[in-house]
Amino acid sequence: MKPYFVFGILFLFLTSCTKELHFTSVSFEKKSKIACQENCPKISIKIPVAQGNSVEADSINKKVFSVLKEIVYFGEKPYAATNYKDLTTAFIDSYEKLHKDFPSETIGWEATVTGKVGYQSEGILNLEINHYTYTGGAHGYQGLRSLLFDPSTGKTITNEAIFKDKAAFMAFAEKKFRAKYKIPSTASINATGLMFEEDKFALPQNIFYTEKGLLLYYNSYEAASYADGPKELLLGYADINYFLKIK
Repeated sequence: MKPYFVFGILFLFLTSCTKELHFTSVSFEKKSKIACQENCPKISIKIPVAQGNSVEADSINKKVFSVLKEIVYFGEKPYAATNYKDLTTAFIDSYEKLHKDFPSETIGWEATVTGKVGYQSEGILNLEINHYTYTGGAHGYQGLRSLLFDPSTGKTITNEAIFKDKAAFMAFAEKKFRAKYKIPSTASINATGLMFEEDKFALPQNIFYTEKGLLLYYNSYEAASYADGPKELLLGYADINYFLKIK
């Protein structure tokens, strides 16, 4: 075997290894300095960070951080933070500023965000973000976010882009959804108390790739009240491969 042929194979191998995305879990925590006995304000973030200086890693990391800024904030708009440490500081600062004016009304602020790589293949990378925030009121808000990426470019993949025929998939999913939640096929989708907009079935904002199939996950308020909680539907790949453009 000629030497340059061996070197060529080695180069291709090293190139493919270099391009493979690797993640490291990083954590950030902060608590208020204001003395408290219980329900002390705190924020905890544990999130996967793509390693390396590649364009793909940078694109993914920027998108994940932008989503966390949408989740962790208080007020009318997200914080101006540019990194996770500043984001945790901004959250606690918001509490302390409000506590100064309303000490009896700012109790138990909390933000907890945990992310992980839920699914990864040659065609798709799915990061899952589980989050809970409480900044006053009757209850906090817990939710799941699905972030889909093209691992070869680091660019975001929209829900619409994963289907060959979204309308056909929706019709299939609605039948399965009605069957799971015992909604008669002749009745409106909200007949049993659900809250779909305009009384029409819709796909959720968050769709997850899992080892067993595609998970349609409706966070609280998306298809049902807070009291009724989130709704979900797992569709096995054997039943939906025909509809999928990306696997």
